[in-house]
Amino acid sequence: MLNYIIRRLLLVPVLLFGVTILIFAMLSVLSPVERASLYVRDVPKNERQLEGIIRKYKLDRPIYEQYWLWLVGQKDAETGEYIGGIIRGNLGYSQTASQPIVDMIKLRFPATVELALWAVLPILGVGVWLGVVSALNHNRPIDQIGRVFSILGWSFPTFVFGLLVLMIFYAKLRWFPPGRLSDWANQVIISGDGFTSYTHLVTVDALLNGRFDIFLDALRHLFLPIVTLSYLSWALMLRVTRSSMLDVLRQEYITTARSKGLSRRAVIWQHAVPNGLIPVITIGGGTVVGLLNGVVITETIFNYPGIGSATAEAALHLDVVTVLAMSLFTGFILIVANLIVDILYGVVDPRVRLS
Repeated sequence: MLNYIIRRLLLVPVLLFGVTILIFAMLSVLSPVERASLYVRDVPKNERQLEGIIRKYKLDRPIYEQYWLWLVGQKDAETGEYIGGIIRGNLGYSQTASQPIVDMIKLRFPATVELALWAVLPILGVGVWLGVVSALNHNRPIDQIGRVFSILGWSFPTFVFGLLVLMIFYAKLRWFPPGRLSDWANQVIISGDGFTSYTHLVTVDALLNGRFDIFLDALRHLFLPIVTLSYLSWALMLRVTRSSMLDVLRQEYITTARSKGLSRRAVIWQHAVPNGLIPVITIGGGTVVGLLNGVVITETIFNYPGIGSATAEAALHLDVVTVLAMSLFTGFILIVANLIVDILYGVVDPRVRLS
């Protein structure tokens, strides 16, 4: 098992290197003047400013030298400080957010993580449970209902379902508002009056501070995004789990287990379900990655301040630097998540460890 994990870990730097090359290749499609203009907001662009930026960031140098400087940074001749360098944590400046991209990620990513943590439990738990129940009642009414439920969820566009629940539960009933917090709760957190942000996850920090009123307010704002993400994901989880479980239940070792006198419960939960969940790990890992990378449509519809909505806003304003930096960041998340999924495969399925 240890050798398997080491092999996977050794692949991570290679994959990260490939991601940086891909992102830089997309950036280098622009000419030096076009890249320099990304740092100048004035219209029309000032030619002297553009020339100064090209010289400062050496955008007219050979492509391999530009890549190296983009990767490790360079010393400013006047101040002696390092300029750029993604491995130093400098991803550039976001014109849209009017702040360094790293600061924007620090501000926005906790909100996305919080939404992902609250959404992943109902997505995986309920989705897998529905798939198991549907498979165990193959071709019975409950299975047919589950399949209809799956088809409806799979067919619903995210923006349609999101706007539908927003219209019913906010516009009509006024139960669950959009955003992340109400104004009064947000003011308490910003002022720091008796409230300490330990993790920047509002629900967690509210509990740590003993502020159950802020905790409940945050849950009210999370409810509609979670419902939207869960329902649309349940459809996929149900279909994959059902199909995998039906295949496992037809295997010979299940028949053998039953013939030995094992109870139905033991056969299902000790033999069928663990093996049936192997394909679900891939789907579940991809779902978690999608949540952590920022669910653009859902965050935009519910005005939720995560990295998905930040990336969408940057794209609308043609903020190329921010979009590519966010692509690099999400690529890193994808690589780490795939590593975790590979390790989980090795834990669940011994055949993977030996390959």
